[in-house]
Amino acid sequence: MAFYNAGEKEFAGKRVLVTGGTKGMGAAIAKRLADSGATVIITARSAPEPGSFPGIFVEADISTAEGTDKVVQEAVKCLGGVDILVNNVGGSSAPSGGALALSDQDWQETLNANLLASVRLDRGLLPGMVERKSGVIIHISSIQRRLPLYEATLAYAAAKAALTTYSKGLSKQFAPLGVRINTVAPGFIQTKAADALIERLSADTGSRETALNALMDSLGGIPLGRPGYPEEVAELVAFLASDRAASITGSEYVIDGGTLPAV
Repeated sequence: MAFYNAGEKEFAGKRVLVTGGTKGMGAAIAKRLADSGATVIITARSAPEPGSFPGIFVEADISTAEGTDKVVQEAVKCLGGVDILVNNVGGSSAPSGGALALSDQDWQETLNANLLASVRLDRGLLPGMVERKSGVIIHISSIQRRLPLYEATLAYAAAKAALTTYSKGLSKQFAPLGVRINTVAPGFIQTKAADALIERLSADTGSRETALNALMDSLGGIPLGRPGYPEEVAELVAFLASDRAASITGSEYVIDGGTLPAV
């Protein structure tokens, strides 16, 4: 699947960090930027599959302060800093059962992964961008910030809502200093993890198509008729990171196939 001219090297000379860059949307974003000439560092808790990514990999758990410190230090050591930071890490392992099933630990772990990881990485890498009077930060949020699913992911939705609000405030502060900050809010994206979930559900529903439709229905439906693809998110991120979006900052871009029912 191609969404751009692979011969274009619009990110030549750019230094990029993509968190959660070994799988799913993060891997697609890292590949898209690397294919366009960027030098890319990816970070995750586990290494990418051998030969799947030619860039620099830093193993770290950025839901911890120690993990983010390690990533910042490696980015400065290997590249002298970054020009583009894509905070993609997120997710939740909180139990189902609604709000009362969530403990303080569930909330804290979810906030660490979905909000504070970005806050800490921004704090570590923004000073270099300000010094150079140039930089781009993109936070990957979620449509759940506006469409919370209380049964299992309420803490996740709340953390992503906080991430979007934080991003807006950050953009106001740093736009005059040459740094653009935007947010991307995906809906249901068909990653390998989503495919695995669909396969598990299909054991109960009897067919993959029925399981996929049930997942889409749980979101209120997807008018486009299908989930998004990681490459589509990567293309949106690439646009926002590029000089083509030089006057765009403080904005959130939804990519959800029309799932959100309101303006």
